[in-house]
Amino acid sequence: MRRRTIAWSCLTALLAVAGATHGDARDVVEIRLHGRYFIEPATVRILVAVEPDAENRALLIEADGDQMYRSSELTLTGANDKRLHSIEFRNLPAGAYTLRAQVKSSHDVRGSATQDLFVTGSGAQ
Repeated sequence: MRRRTIAWSCLTALLAVAGATHGDARDVVEIRLHGRYFIEPATVRILVAVEPDAENRALLIEADGDQMYRSSELTLTGANDKRLHSIEFRNLPAGAYTLRAQVKSSHDVRGSATQDLFVTGSGAQ
């Protein structure tokens, strides 16, 4: 009888840890980009997946480059908001960019994601 109690206790503890790890490891925001290399003047369509949550209030999307910075902020309405958000940055000149997406609550940043993007010159004068 004692063995069975120990086995159940271990199994319960293992499931509790696995459940907690799954919940903590879940991503709040993810950038989905088709390609990493574009030709200038680049039009880049960015799809951002946001895990719905009651705390979500804003989504900030940035393209931070050597000589150009663009950003856009979308209002989120919490747990009932859609999961996928699309933004388009037009006419990006040649350079290396860091794409950044941040999900904000009313008092802090809940999650962020980054991805590199490269725009090459077209060679046309």
